[in-house]
Amino acid sequence: MKKKFSLIAMAGAALLLLTACGTTAVTGSSSNLWDQIVYGFAQVIRFLSFGGLTGVGIILFTIIIWAALLPLMNIQIKSSQRMQEIQPEIKKIQAKYPSKDMESRRLMNEEIQKLYAENKVNPYMGCLPLVVQMPVLWALYQALSRVDFLKHGTFLWFEIGAKDPTFILPILAAIFTFLSSYLMMKSAPERNAMTTSMTYIMPIFILIMGVNFASGIALYWVISNAFQVFQTMLLANPYKIIAAREAKVQVEKDKVKAREKALKKARKK
Repeated sequence: MKKKFSLIAMAGAALLLLTACGTTAVTGSSSNLWDQIVYGFAQVIRFLSFGGLTGVGIILFTIIIWAALLPLMNIQIKSSQRMQEIQPEIKKIQAKYPSKDMESRRLMNEEIQKLYAENKVNPYMGCLPLVVQMPVLWALYQALSRVDFLKHGTFLWFEIGAKDPTFILPILAAIFTFLSSYLMMKSAPERNAMTTSMTYIMPIFILIMGVNFASGIALYWVISNAFQVFQTMLLANPYKIIAAREAKVQVEKDKVKAREKALKKARKK
């Protein structure tokens, strides 16, 4: 588990190095490699802005990026599901070795690794897609916030570079953020306080940020989180997962009843 967190920390450090905390404007003459990537993203958005509508370009490019990441997200979701399914067993192993001495920790880790192998679970697979997608999604976000020609123009009821005066975009972004987190949490066999609290905290955070950021950024958040809702329903529909889990439990109950019934018949004979 510590190695998993270390991998995420390394990804975060690499991303910080790439962005170099950049907040200045990005242009075609920017020499920094990261800025050139950001500007390239901006050019693609401009190409997709049919009729000169930057909002259309933002929507299409966001969908294309998330669609391209779909295979990676599928790996991440399936890995997370398998990890969730074996959490009760992991907790049993951890309870078996309450001591913090080196030998107990070694035995506990050995049993957990054996459990991973038996269930074909690789804890790193849930992290690697995140490492890949973070720079891509951050580059898209920075293209919308640092490239001048993406900050101008009107789309629907709002100005791309100004705050949404109606608060519709921030509210939609918050709603889709909540739905995305809620659907992912709903299928989990067990829930912890951290996961539950983040399900409600993140939408509030997105709402506050959306109210204070340019409408182009808020539009990006709306489309991104709406796509994640679609993605979850497509790849990890919680209602189907719960139904399958309940069916499996029912099958086991039916087997137990069948055995008990057979024993009763045998006793009567």
